[in-house]
Amino acid sequence: MQYVQSTCTVQSTYIREFQDKVKHNVVLFLDSIVSKLVMSTITVKSVALVNSVDAGIPTINDFTIVESTIDPETVEVPIGGLLVTILVVSADPYLRGLIRSNSAFKPNGIISGFVAGKVLKVNQADKWVEGDLFGGNLPFTTHQILFAGSVASIWKLSEFIDESDISAGIGILGMPGATAFGGLCDVLRPEPGETIFVSAAAGAVGGLVASIAKTVYGLRVIGSCGGEDKVKLLQSSGHFDEVIDYKKHVTAEELTSALKAAAPKGIDMYFENVGGIHFEAALSVLNDHGRVAVCGQISEYNEAKPKPFSLNALPLIYKSHRIEGFISSSWLSGRIGQGKWIKDLDRWYKEGKISKHETVTEGIENWPSAFISLFEGTNIGKVVVRV
Repeated sequence: MQYVQSTCTVQSTYIREFQDKVKHNVVLFLDSIVSKLVMSTITVKSVALVNSVDAGIPTINDFTIVESTIDPETVEVPIGGLLVTILVVSADPYLRGLIRSNSAFKPNGIISGFVAGKVLKVNQADKWVEGDLFGGNLPFTTHQILFAGSVASIWKLSEFIDESDISAGIGILGMPGATAFGGLCDVLRPEPGETIFVSAAAGAVGGLVASIAKTVYGLRVIGSCGGEDKVKLLQSSGHFDEVIDYKKHVTAEELTSALKAAAPKGIDMYFENVGGIHFEAALSVLNDHGRVAVCGQISEYNEAKPKPFSLNALPLIYKSHRIEGFISSSWLSGRIGQGKWIKDLDRWYKEGKISKHETVTEGIENWPSAFISLFEGTNIGKVVVRV
């Protein structure tokens, strides 16, 4: 009887030890599964609009960050589509007009704009492979699936830059580059010995226009910007013959006088980024056969309604002036120039004729503050948000 009890005790001990080992292994197995699930699931962040803004400078409270999750390993990519990750997001003045109540972006909707990123997955999408870098106009969402129709709207950057220089994809090799190239090279069409006036010359587009005008075309370049720090920066760049601090000239008459002093023989071209008194001053000193490329009107973007403006058309007739508006999409799409803009800008960039000037913000959750800085005048060059 004692032998039987001893045997039972030993067996019970073995059973308990076995059960404990099984439990331990199950726990380890479950932990590994959970760990893999956590590691493969990525938090996706998007910039969304909270309030439409019809007048005034937007505030942080007008935007929010929306979060979701995605598993890059298991997500299904449609035929002809891509799974991409966004590396940098652009903040641009034109977006101000799109957050009005009667415009494109609505409350609770995701904001879209220019971005640059990398391809993570490809499903039979011609000309694209995993790891390709791209630029495009897409939702401000850190990870997203592009359907075949959306793939056609992005452009490849891999042949020009690597990931360390990805911010060029929303600058020199993105919308600002296409805008500067298109407006200067194709709309204004400079001639040797001419003089150009560039407003918002410390901005992403204006700075590129000035550098191309000086280093590629050899023009006389006059720029305007706001504040002594920006004036000193432009003067030290070597791309400007004269720099005007518009904050010291608050009326059209004052700005006109400053422009006449900087360009006693008048100007032949004006690259318009600002509007208002800049436009008036430029027209008043525009020479015969002068040209104006109208790119932006940042001084008007925060107004509830555009300010009334009276244009005297007689000088347009008797001085043969030409005023032409344009948008960058004609060059980005290849409709004009068949992509020549990006090849030329890449070459000039690598030759050192043009360079990047950036104000960088870290984290997509800080995009609203980066965007607001555009209207407070605190940025220099391209505003870049690193995701």
